[in-house]
Amino acid sequence: MTSGSAAWQRGDRRTAALARAVEDGLLGPQSPVVGLLDVDGVLAAVDALDEAFEGPAPVLHTFAAKACGLVPVLRLLADAGMGCEVASPGELEQALAAGFPYDRLVFDSPAKTVQELEFALAHGIAINLDNFQELARVDRLLAGREASGPIGLRVNPQVGAGAIGAMSTATATSKFGVALRDPGAVDAVIEAFEHRPWLNRLHAHVGSQGCPLPLIAEGIRAAYELAERINTRLGRARITGIDIGGGLPVNFADEDDRPTYADYVAELRAAAPGLFDGRYTLVTEFGRSLLAKSGTIGTVVEYTKSAGGRRIAVTHAGAQVATRTVFMPGSWPLRVGVFDAAGRPKQGPAEVVDIAGPCCFAGDLTASARELPAVEPGDVVALYDTGAYYFSSHFSYNSLPRPAVYGYRTGADGQLRFALVREAQSVRGVVEESGLAQAYNLVVLRTR
Repeated sequence: MTSGSAAWQRGDRRTAALARAVEDGLLGPQSPVVGLLDVDGVLAAVDALDEAFEGPAPVLHTFAAKACGLVPVLRLLADAGMGCEVASPGELEQALAAGFPYDRLVFDSPAKTVQELEFALAHGIAINLDNFQELARVDRLLAGREASGPIGLRVNPQVGAGAIGAMSTATATSKFGVALRDPGAVDAVIEAFEHRPWLNRLHAHVGSQGCPLPLIAEGIRAAYELAERINTRLGRARITGIDIGGGLPVNFADEDDRPTYADYVAELRAAAPGLFDGRYTLVTEFGRSLLAKSGTIGTVVEYTKSAGGRRIAVTHAGAQVATRTVFMPGSWPLRVGVFDAAGRPKQGPAEVVDIAGPCCFAGDLTASARELPAVEPGDVVALYDTGAYYFSSHFSYNSLPRPAVYGYRTGADGQLRFALVREAQSVRGVVEESGLAQAYNLVVLRTR
């Protein structure tokens, strides 16, 4: 991933983008919150991922669409050669709109409907089935026909939780996949492959943020060893692909990328060296680690005040864009920068301050008790490392509109340029989305 020098350059690009966003009016009194995405940073992360997996094993790297379900971002990743992992009909349509071909899509979801399965089967989209009932459903849908795309079975190696329980998918009671350590589960999986010639992949995803590399590697090793056992039992290479998921943790403490994709691959090679010898097609599903550190949310400081001896800066970015950070600050802390009204980094003595959002509840804080340069009304607060989830997983509390998102890049002429990714939602748009066209329907119903 990025070296120290590259991370420093990324910080410089971000600073320049914030200043230019203020200068161009993309961030200011009329547009008090905006998302900014560093295109060069995203492409560098894709390159680092490709480089880390170089070797004899064929690899399909897919982007987890849930990390940023914005069509222009997905299109950028498709253009960079990636595939896309989707987990809902909405994500599937976004991926198709972005130009991903069917054979570079992977459909994951623990609750696929018959209609969704039929569509994936008809178009050769790779599917990871979640449970034995879903296997039986696909039996009925195929009715003896060969599948036109890869079909896998998700397994839960039950290796335990990381630091964030809600992000850990390989716990003893996880809702995902077939729990391998439950009595009889392994034999049932082997039998499923024995009786279904169309079943040819295994899928395992240990977790996401908060899961250390050794825990991830332990889970992937369990899936690899099960694939070896099944192929040996059947006397042929029935399983030809292993989807190892994603989940590389992101460092939210400072600018550096750690762990890197190279660190991740080294851990896997130590745990399951045969995984990379070329007998299996590998599929990855990284999301957060590809985008997080290339994203920034900039917001104007509307007011400053003091309460109980604590300084408070009230901004326009809170739970509606930083939902996880607000509700789980210990698990999802963000770095914060302070800039003046012209978008220049502020200097000077630090003061302890809370950075508050606009939502109408007391806990709407994106940072608490941080030592920062003195914050004044009209300043700009930047929330760093917000390129994944924060742009596209909007929380509609208080009917706050979704902010605009722009990508930025410095051209060969040295000029920084912006490209619109998503327009800011208007207040009128919020009202229309809330059922404006049906405003009188309940009144009419009352009179009947």
